[in-house]
Amino acid sequence: MAVSLFNTIIFLWLGLTVLLNAEQRTGGVWLAGGGLLLDGFFFICHTVILGLGLEALGVDIALWWYLGWVPVILSPLSWYLIMLWYAGFWDDRTSSLYRRHRIWLTLLVITAAILLSLLVIAPPLDSITQVTQLDYDVTPALGGIPVLVIIYPLYSMACIALWIDALLRPAETTRIRASLARRRAQRWLVADSAVILIIFALVGFVMAWVVVTQNRNTISPRFSRELGILIAWFDLIIASLIAVALILLGRAVVSFEVFTGKTLPRGGFLRYWTNAIVLAAGYGLLVGWSLALRQDAIYAVLMTTILLSVFYALASWRAYRRREHFIQQLRPFISSQSIVDQLLTQGDTTSPLVDIASPFQMLCQDVLEAHCGYLIAVGPLAPLMGEPVRYPPEFEPRRLPSINSFVGQLDAPEILCLPLDPTPYPDFAWLIPLWSERGLTGVILLGEKERGGLYTQEEIEVARASGERFIDTQASTEMARRLMTLQRRRLAESQVLDQRTRRTVHDDVLPQLHTALLLLGQLDRPADQAVVSNLTATFTDAHQQLSALLRELPPATLPELTRLGLVKALQQMVEMEFARAFEGVDWHVDATTVQRATALPVFATEVLYYATREAVRNAARHGWGEDHGRELHLRIEIRDEHGLSIMIKDDGVGIDDQRKGGGQGLALHSTMMAVIGGVLEIGNESGYGTRVTLTCPLPD
Repeated sequence: MAVSLFNTIIFLWLGLTVLLNAEQRTGGVWLAGGGLLLDGFFFICHTVILGLGLEALGVDIALWWYLGWVPVILSPLSWYLIMLWYAGFWDDRTSSLYRRHRIWLTLLVITAAILLSLLVIAPPLDSITQVTQLDYDVTPALGGIPVLVIIYPLYSMACIALWIDALLRPAETTRIRASLARRRAQRWLVADSAVILIIFALVGFVMAWVVVTQNRNTISPRFSRELGILIAWFDLIIASLIAVALILLGRAVVSFEVFTGKTLPRGGFLRYWTNAIVLAAGYGLLVGWSLALRQDAIYAVLMTTILLSVFYALASWRAYRRREHFIQQLRPFISSQSIVDQLLTQGDTTSPLVDIASPFQMLCQDVLEAHCGYLIAVGPLAPLMGEPVRYPPEFEPRRLPSINSFVGQLDAPEILCLPLDPTPYPDFAWLIPLWSERGLTGVILLGEKERGGLYTQEEIEVARASGERFIDTQASTEMARRLMTLQRRRLAESQVLDQRTRRTVHDDVLPQLHTALLLLGQLDRPADQAVVSNLTATFTDAHQQLSALLRELPPATLPELTRLGLVKALQQMVEMEFARAFEGVDWHVDATTVQRATALPVFATEVLYYATREAVRNAARHGWGEDHGRELHLRIEIRDEHGLSIMIKDDGVGIDDQRKGGGQGLALHSTMMAVIGGVLEIGNESGYGTRVTLTCPLPD
C-alpha cells in the first residue's frame, strides 16, 4: 500500500507538472503528460484493489480490476510514442529513425487495438482470486494458454526495446537546444528504460510461471493461498521497481525539463521534486501502516495531518533559509560604489570609476560556478565599456563567437539564452543576450559548469540581470565622467581664453593703438611718409591679433545648422575651414538621406555636426604623418543604412594601435553619440588611410 500510494502521488505530480509548466502544449507534451497521468490512474486502481482486499469478489473490485487493465495495455505503447516524439520521429520523415520504426509502430498500434478489443469482448480475470486458483475459463485461450499471456509480454518487451533504440539513436537535428537536452538527459532516460525492461521481463516471467504452475500442480486451497502470497510478493517487487524507474524519470524531467520544451531547467523544480518524494514516501508509509494495523480511520487522519503540518513547516523554514542565502549572494551586486563622490572629486583621468570586474568574477565563480565567462558590450554603449570583462582575469579564449552571426536569433528580449556548438567554440557553451530600452546592449559568454552540471533558468536570469546592470552602470558612469571632464575642460578653456583676451588687448593691442594715436598727433606737421607707413603697420598688426583672437572663439553654428540643415552645413564647414588641408574632397550623398536627416532633433544634429568636424580635423592634422609633402584626399559618404550613416575616409598614413580608441576629442564625441543612441567607430581602411563612421537612428 505504501509503495502504491508513493507511485500514485509521484506519477500524478509529474504528469501535472509537465502539462502545467510546458513552454508550448504541443501534441508531444500532451502525450508525455497524459502518459504519466495514465500510469498514475493505474496505481489509483492498484491502491483501491489493495484497499478492498485481494480476495474480494464484489462489483467494486471487478470494476477497478477491469479499469486497471486499460493503462496496463496502453502504457507501453504510450511511452514508446513519447520516446519517438522526444527523439524527433515526426520532425523529419526522411530520417533513419523514421524508416526504422514506422513499420514497428504500425504493428504495435494494431497489437494494442487487439488487446483492447479482447478487453471489451472477454474481460480478463475477474479478480486476483482467479489467478491464484488458475481459473481461466472466461479468458480467451490458445492451446490452454490465455491469449493475454502470449501477446502481452511480447508486445510490452517490443515497445521497450524499440524506445531504447530511439533514445540511443535519435534523429539528426539542427536545433542545438534539442540536441543539448537529449545529450544531457539521455543517461537518465536510458537507465529508466533499463529498469522498465526488467519490470516487464519480470511481469512476463510471472505470467508464464503461473501458466506452467497450472499444468504441473493440483489445485488445492493451501496451494492457492501460497500462490496468492507469492504473487503478492511479485507485485510488491514490481511496484518497487516501478518506483525506482519513476525516480529516474522524474530526475530527468525536473533536472532537464525534457518534456516541457524549455531549454534550461529551473532550480526550484529539483527542490519541489525532492519535497514531493519525501511527502509521498512519508504519506504512503503512514497510511499503509495504519491500514495494516487495522486502526480506526481517525488515527490515520491524525497521523497524516501531523505529517502535513511538519512537512509544511520544514518547507517554509527551507524557503526562508534559501532567501537568506540569496540575499547574501546578492549583496555584492547592489552595494554602493560612491559614484557621485568620485565624479565630483576625480580629476581628468582614464581610470574607471566603477569596478565591474570583481562582481563579474563573483557572479561566475560563486553564483554560476562557471568554468569561464566573458562580458562583451555591443551597440551604442560599446565605446563606453572598453575592453571585455573576463573570468578568470587571465582567461584568453581560443575563439570568440561573432556576435553579428547571432543577431538574427536574438530578435526579442524574451530569448533567455542560446546554446553554442562546442565544435567551433570550445571554450563556451551558452550565449546570454543583454537588453535595454535601446535594444541589444551586450552578451555574456559562459563555459560549462565546474562540476559538469547544467545551468538552471534562475541562474541564467540572475546572470542576465547582473550583466545588464554591469553594462548600464559602467556606461552611465563613463558617460558622466567624460561629460564632467568635458565640462571641466570647457571651464578651464573659458578661463584661459578670457585671460588671454585680457592680456592680448591690454598688453598688445592697447599699446599699439596708443602708439598709433601718438603717430596721428604728428600728422599736424608736414606729411611724413615714414610716419604713415608706421601707422599702417601698427593698425595692421592690431587687426591681425584681433582676428586671430576671434578665430579661437567657439563658432556659433547652431543658427547655420537650423537654416542650412546638417548636410549643407557640413559641406560649408569643410569648404570654409579645411579647403587648403586636402587636395580634394569627394562627397557621396543620397538625396533621400538628406531629406530624412531634416527630421533629426536639433540636439542630435548638433552632435553629429561636431563629431564630423572633429573627424575631418583629425584627418587634416594627422593624415600627412611625417611627410607633409604628400597629397591627402578626403571622401565623405552620407547614406541611410539602418539609420543615418556618415563615413569620413582619408588616404593618409592611417592610425596606429595606440590611437585606435581615438584621442580625447573623439572619446568625448563618442560619448555624445551614445547619448543620442548613436555609435562612433574608428579604424584603418584596407591598405592605408583612416575611416571614421558615425551612425545615428533616424525617426520613423
